[in-house]
Amino acid sequence: MAIRKRVTILGSGAAGLTAAIYASRAELEPLVIQGLQAGGQLTITTDVENFPGFPNGILGPTLMEEMHKQAERFGTQFIYDNADSVDLSKRPFVIKTSGEEIHTDTLIVTTGASAKWLGIDSEQKLMGHGVSACATCDGFFFKDKIVYVIGGGDTAMEEAVFLTRFASSVTLVHRRDSFRASKIMVDRVRNNPKIKLMVDTVVDEILDVSKNEVTGIKLRNLKTNEAQELPADGVFIAIGHHPSSDLFVGQLKLNPNGYIETDGVKTSVPGVFAAGDVQDEVYKQAITAAGTGCAAALEAQWYLERMEAEHSSDDNKAAKSAAR
Repeated sequence: MAIRKRVTILGSGAAGLTAAIYASRAELEPLVIQGLQAGGQLTITTDVENFPGFPNGILGPTLMEEMHKQAERFGTQFIYDNADSVDLSKRPFVIKTSGEEIHTDTLIVTTGASAKWLGIDSEQKLMGHGVSACATCDGFFFKDKIVYVIGGGDTAMEEAVFLTRFASSVTLVHRRDSFRASKIMVDRVRNNPKIKLMVDTVVDEILDVSKNEVTGIKLRNLKTNEAQELPADGVFIAIGHHPSSDLFVGQLKLNPNGYIETDGVKTSVPGVFAAGDVQDEVYKQAITAAGTGCAAALEAQWYLERMEAEHSSDDNKAAKSAAR
């Protein structure tokens, strides 16, 4: 038998859990389909220093655990599964997971974004054998090792600084000579004696697939075209993310980069709202994700109230007509 809900939330990161807190406090009894990476990107982040209310910082997984408990306290239900399909062509909307079918009046999409990869063959073949996209998950295994971080944004800077806790040498490689990262993070990297910067440089190959482990890295300078092969024990890819919006291709309006287009948090389908990194191509911060999660829950609440008021008005009109 299908589960019937007024509000269903896809995703359990900062946006999804904030939406759940607000919707459950409004007594809408929301259902959160967590996904198999419950907690979203913050679960693979170390110290979060820019989330208001934590002057000494807080670990990303701890922050998400506390938000989960808060949502649960107010009556949010959780399903630990991925959504296999979503049908927005009918009302109520239909969501199918591997074990459940959910019919919902409103849907809040907070599916986030996932890591981008370089696209080289050796990268995928050595995944889990020295190649990683999560320093928090795997940094411990590179104690006293030589590691490289690829990227030029805040994530790359954070990964490089974090890895200095373990690695003997950290080199940050970026294809340009300027960085997208915030100045404070760039300064933190430049001032760390354990981090070396290599700019205007790309990765041609990660060695050695034949040994099923990372033994080196082939780099090429884009200005001089000079190539060099350097020893390496680990390579961490930190070049950004792409939105997890595949379920909504052809159903919701997406921008050319795949992000869900929104007016505030309203999508192209009435009753469907989007929050967090799946619709935020600019800021990508935990606090902005939480803010849009709050907005999406409020919009869902107001949408339901309007629908219920219109239904009640139609019922009253029908009753008056029948009484004549």
